[in-house]
Amino acid sequence: MKKFSADIVFPVSAAPVREGVVITDDQGKIIQIDRRDQHDLATVDVRRGVIVPGFVNTHCHLELSHMKGKADTGTGLLPFLKTVVNFRDIPMEEILDAIERADREMYEAGIVAVGDISNKPDTAAQKNRSKIRYYTFVEMFDFLQDSWTEKSFNDYQAVYESQSTAQGNRKSVVPHAPYTVTEGLFRRIRALNDDEATVSIHNQETPHEDAFFLNKTGDFLEFYKTFGFPIEHFQPTGSTSIHYALAHLNPRNRNLFVHNTMTTPPDIQAAQAWSDRVYWATCANANLYIENRLPLYQHFIDNKARMTIGTDSLTSNWQLSVLEEIKTIARYQSYVPFETLLRWATLNGAEALGFEADFGSIEVGKTPGLNLLNLDTGLQLKADTQVQRLI
Repeated sequence: MKKFSADIVFPVSAAPVREGVVITDDQGKIIQIDRRDQHDLATVDVRRGVIVPGFVNTHCHLELSHMKGKADTGTGLLPFLKTVVNFRDIPMEEILDAIERADREMYEAGIVAVGDISNKPDTAAQKNRSKIRYYTFVEMFDFLQDSWTEKSFNDYQAVYESQSTAQGNRKSVVPHAPYTVTEGLFRRIRALNDDEATVSIHNQETPHEDAFFLNKTGDFLEFYKTFGFPIEHFQPTGSTSIHYALAHLNPRNRNLFVHNTMTTPPDIQAAQAWSDRVYWATCANANLYIENRLPLYQHFIDNKARMTIGTDSLTSNWQLSVLEEIKTIARYQSYVPFETLLRWATLNGAEALGFEADFGSIEVGKTPGLNLLNLDTGLQLKADTQVQRLI
């Protein structure tokens, strides 16, 4: 049995406890939550700061960890994607070493669960031995080419089969983004997942995405031309891109829309009217790295959207830290309260991945991990705010 105490304990699912004590067994399962005055302090590990649950990172590309520092910042999404697509011929030993180091970095940053995009089987072995629980999203795309659909599905299904569900890990097949997935590939994805799957999709990361669907304008025309993908057959829908996704996703799934930099209140409202299992992942540092912009979080707060936190990959971020993500949001949009950011970083993320039975909140019977943040009772996130993993 272990006892941890701090100035404030944030269960997330319940009110904060000042001078709270969290009692766990040796495996980290929560046994009880008390106050300090109920215990002999000689038996309690007393710290300054606040204790919070382990963080949940709902959007990462672990397999791209070897590309840290390879993509320029501030280029916009489409030049960034070209860099990623054209970066080849890396020795497998280097790729696997970077994956292992990135996994360790996330664990040391207090992350207990990750929703991870996979286009290849490269991360499978590390996930099997990791201390982190993973939900692997095997991402499919056919670049709107009907002639590619069958082969693409079969190729990515092989990646899906390579991913294990041992140690509580989960997996599903998912579409990359509205602008890269045909109706036929959407149908195959829906058929392979059961209703309890989480389905991730990149959404409205750049204004060019909506322009493409609204009236077939914007830089996606040149993007497809550069790679030799004909799109004469594509007819604009007259609606923003999320509406194409909603028409082809399964509303019974947990659907996780990622980035949402350009998402408007009507888009949010349409998605949440379509299904009550919608979640929104924001990757603040990646949005700044690639597009020099952030979503307007007030839109999501006003519409009671269930926000989660992602880091994206080391290709598009300086580190893989959920704490650094919420610090960035607090720096640029400081009206978002600490308690709100904490819920985004923990319980909302656990629910989005279907891991809430174990993670996301400090509750009796859960094994959520415990993080200590060096905050005072004013709860102001600052540049020097750090996380220490207690369990």
